[in-house]
Amino acid sequence: MGFHRRLVPSGFDRGASAALCVLSAAAAALGAVPAVAAPHDDTRAEVDRLYEAAEQATEAYNKADERADSLRGQVSDAQDHIARQQERINTMRESLGSLAGAQYRSGGLDPSLALLFSDDPDDYLDKAAALDRITARQAGELEELQSAMRELAQERAEAAGKLAELERSRKAVGTHKRTVEKKLAQARQLLNLLPSAERAAYDRASRSGRSDLPDLTGVAAPSGRAAAAVAAARSALGKPYVWGATGPTGFDCSGLMQWSYAQAGISLPRTSQAQRYAGRQVPLSQVQPGDLVAYRSDASHVGMYMGNGQVIHAPYPGAPVRYDPVGMMPVSSVTRV
Repeated sequence: MGFHRRLVPSGFDRGASAALCVLSAAAAALGAVPAVAAPHDDTRAEVDRLYEAAEQATEAYNKADERADSLRGQVSDAQDHIARQQERINTMRESLGSLAGAQYRSGGLDPSLALLFSDDPDDYLDKAAALDRITARQAGELEELQSAMRELAQERAEAAGKLAELERSRKAVGTHKRTVEKKLAQARQLLNLLPSAERAAYDRASRSGRSDLPDLTGVAAPSGRAAAAVAAARSALGKPYVWGATGPTGFDCSGLMQWSYAQAGISLPRTSQAQRYAGRQVPLSQVQPGDLVAYRSDASHVGMYMGNGQVIHAPYPGAPVRYDPVGMMPVSSVTRV
C-alpha cells in the first residue's frame, strides 16, 4: 500500500506532528514547567511531550478504573452469596433441632472426656443416649452444616481481600487522574507562553474541520460488524476529546474504539493496550476498514482504519475526533476484530 511510510498530516508543524495525535499515556516524570520560556520550537516540543505523557496516564487511568469496576461487581456478588449462604446455614441449624445442635456445639469432643468434664454425669449420659438415636440423615446434615460454615468463612476472607484490592484500585485511579490533570495543565501553561500568532497556528493544526474530510468513495468494510463500527466512528467526527470518556458526547482514543464497536454489538476491552489483542493481528499492508491501528511501542494510542490511508481517532484535548493519515505515528500493530 502507498501509505506505509510515515506521513505527516497536512497543516501540521513537522516538529510537533509526532505527538499531535496524542492523549492517553503513562505518567513519566517530565519535570516542572521551566521558569524561563524556552525558544518557541522547544516550547511546542515540550507541549507535545506533555500531551504524550498525559495520553499514557489516561490509559493507565482507564485500566485502573476498569479494574475497580470489575472488583466492585465481584465484591457485590460475593456479599450476595455470603448472605444466601448464611441464610442456608441458619435454616440447616433449625432443621437439625436442639440435640443435633448441641452435638455440633460440643465440637466433636471425645465422649469419655465430655463425661469427665460434665457437671452432671447422669444428665450427660441421658443426653448421650438420645444423641445416639440421631438418624443417619441428621448426621449427614450435620456434616453438611460444618462444610457450609467452612465455605462461608473462606468466602468472607476472599471478600475481605477483594475489598482491600478495590481500595488500592480506587487510590490508583486517583493517582493517574491527578497525573493527567497535571500534564494537561502544564501543556496549557506552555501554550500560553507562545506569541498569539504562533498559538493560533498551533490551535489550527490541532483542529480538523468538517470541510477537509478525506475522499472515501468506494471504500467498503469487509464485514457487517466492521461496517457498523466504521459508521459509528464516522458519526463521532467533531466530538470533543474528553480523557477517560467512552461517549457518546466525548471520547478518549480507546473510548472511541470501544463505543464504535459497541454500536456493532461487539464488546472491546477498555484500554488501547488490551484492544490490540482483541482480535487477529494482521500486517499493515493488509489493513482494512474497521481494523484497529495501535501506535507506539507501548500501544498507548489507537485509531480505526477507514480506508484510503486514513484513520479516525480522538487525538488529544482541544482536538476533536477527526481523520489523519495512518502513518501519522509509528504503527505498533493492526488488529482485525
